[in-house]
Amino acid sequence: MVKKEFEFINLKYKPKEDLVCLFKISPAKNISMKKAANTVALESSVGTWTKISGKNYVKKLMAKVFSIKNNYIKIAYPKELFESNNVPNILSSIAGNILGMKVIKAIRLEDVSFPKSILRSFSGPRYGIQGVRKILKVKNRPLVGTIIKPKLGLNTKHHAQSAYESWIGGCDIVKDDENLASQKFNVFEKRLAKTLEMADKAEQETGEKKAYLVNVTAETKDMLKRAQLAEKQGSKYIMIDIITAGWAALQTLRQANFKMAIHAHRAMHAAFDRNPNHGINMMVIADFARLIGVDQLHIGTGIGKLEGKIKDIEDLSEEISMKDVKSTNKRLKQNWEKIKPVLPVSSGGLHPGHVPFLIKHLGKDLVVQAGGGIHGHPQGTKAGAKAMRQAVDAAIKNISLKRYSKTHEELKKAIGKFGY
Repeated sequence: MVKKEFEFINLKYKPKEDLVCLFKISPAKNISMKKAANTVALESSVGTWTKISGKNYVKKLMAKVFSIKNNYIKIAYPKELFESNNVPNILSSIAGNILGMKVIKAIRLEDVSFPKSILRSFSGPRYGIQGVRKILKVKNRPLVGTIIKPKLGLNTKHHAQSAYESWIGGCDIVKDDENLASQKFNVFEKRLAKTLEMADKAEQETGEKKAYLVNVTAETKDMLKRAQLAEKQGSKYIMIDIITAGWAALQTLRQANFKMAIHAHRAMHAAFDRNPNHGINMMVIADFARLIGVDQLHIGTGIGKLEGKIKDIEDLSEEISMKDVKSTNKRLKQNWEKIKPVLPVSSGGLHPGHVPFLIKHLGKDLVVQAGGGIHGHPQGTKAGAKAMRQAVDAAIKNISLKRYSKTHEELKKAIGKFGY
């Protein structure tokens, strides 16, 4: 019997209860696409670089390349290859050694689709979009958020005061920046207590619900201690840098069964997704964040200071907020079953002039989050928050910012400084 040259390729195979990956591949010089695809499938499942004597039953667990179209291939992995409720295990296979192999000039994991058996081993978000809206009692508009600026250096008193001014100006959410932990100038425990105190004060004065997203990112045991303290003191939220903390840490945080919503910051994502030909698409990062159970996630802006086209941001927003995701030439289908949708967070160089564009492209189920675009207002933080809230109100009412600013001084000043 002649051995098939590319035994990990089966273009007639139709996935059933498989985990499916979409890869974009550029083979190395003098390497065919079939050989490159076959090598990726064998290396990420039951094969190796040379012939070995093995047991035939192992072949039942072979990954199968079932589609090759131009530079895109789809690989189906039998569900038995993966341990339940173990994201590091899954990623070690589908995004492990294969990203560094010589037969590949470049390879990018574009999307992943989970079978029911894997979906059902994870909890997903505790709250999701509707749960977050219920916490903050905001029904029909985007949430307005800010990040305390400058991101580092403020003492606890000034940090809490900035949060207070943001809330009374109209922000629903105030968050730490991704690199604020428990530095000497702003120790975690004091910052948490003082800022939550200001949140309570702002709620009493405005009659609105206010949330503080304290950053608990740290070594896993410290992370849990900080989250426990936040819950004990009545916080509605915690925030974690999901990539730098790690997938196992995120799973630990979600499975600790806190009652707080989880805000996911994606710091360091560009190390994986900025190169369009190599690495891991943000879509994949978002899929695993939703699977584990974050309630809201940064997706970019398509218009601010960070890299990213608005079409890609729209696709990412759909990926995390829809129950039944349809396939495209660059995306896999996914029915999320009981896994709740995640609230998209648009953040990075935003100001009030960007709001109509964001709502037009990303809809109302969104957190519009601005740092410098609020705190850099000519009249200060409170006025900056008012201007951002006014911009959201104008967009929801389908009134142009130019027209709305004629009767709203804070918005007028913001547009005068930042433009449209």
